[in-house]
Amino acid sequence: MSAPASGLRVGVYLDGENVSHRGGRNMRFGRLCEFARRGGAETIRLNAYVAFDHERARHDRAYRDGKRGYHNALREFGFKVIEKPVKWYEGEDGERVSKANADLDLAVDLLTQCGRLDRVLLVSGDGDFARVVNAAQGRGCRVEVVAFDAVSADLRHECDQFVSGYLVPGLLPGRGGPAWGEPGSRVRGTCCTFTDKDYGFLRYFAGPEAGNLEPAEAFFHRKDGPPDFDYGILPSRDVVFEFTLGEDRGEKLAARDVQVVADYAGRGPCRKKGSPAEACPTGRDPIRIAATH
Repeated sequence: MSAPASGLRVGVYLDGENVSHRGGRNMRFGRLCEFARRGGAETIRLNAYVAFDHERARHDRAYRDGKRGYHNALREFGFKVIEKPVKWYEGEDGERVSKANADLDLAVDLLTQCGRLDRVLLVSGDGDFARVVNAAQGRGCRVEVVAFDAVSADLRHECDQFVSGYLVPGLLPGRGGPAWGEPGSRVRGTCCTFTDKDYGFLRYFAGPEAGNLEPAEAFFHRKDGPPDFDYGILPSRDVVFEFTLGEDRGEKLAARDVQVVADYAGRGPCRKKGSPAEACPTGRDPIRIAATH
């Protein structure tokens, strides 16, 4: 059921090239819009910034058809598609290099339009937007960031709220089976509690709708996690786990087949080291924060 209209005006600014090359290639645009409209908000702007290589398109039909299909899919969900043509240059070594940077277009549009918005959803992990975020905040606009991999620490710290795209229910295609949040489904979350007895709890968004950010928890035991993971860093809000919701333990489900999806503290695979606790700081809880807005 849709939430009653809240009167909040939202603008979505999608950095297509950044997201598609950093974990969000198969992102579902309908779920992204659902997430943006949570709490009864209205999307006033839906802008997608993409690159298109006209030279390659002339002789590569698969590329041309794939890109056009991608752009048309965006338009079907109400996005205005801003194409940036790829330009080719010859480097000092004689090699041809391409460039198609839509950052300036996105930044200008966001800053000229944010005065009529209450909330901006920036879908990008590019640190070049950190100053843009600060400027939009200076105009009284709340700025949220959704991204997947290789997310700039400066951008995460500057925005009002960072939510990993991996945590948003259904934003990436599932493997089939039960809906997100149902027993037997694969979900993603962060570790909110971990004890010296090798067990704790993983917190995730209840879903299954992308706009339902009600937090839920699943019991988690070390034996169900990756064997070479450094459990000394837990609890940590920077590490995103993917897991199957198994049988009940009292009123809670249990996490099974737990795998690491992302680590925003830049620790790589978080393998065991000499004394990692001091070198692995925890961050703010993205699920608890998101659930309050």
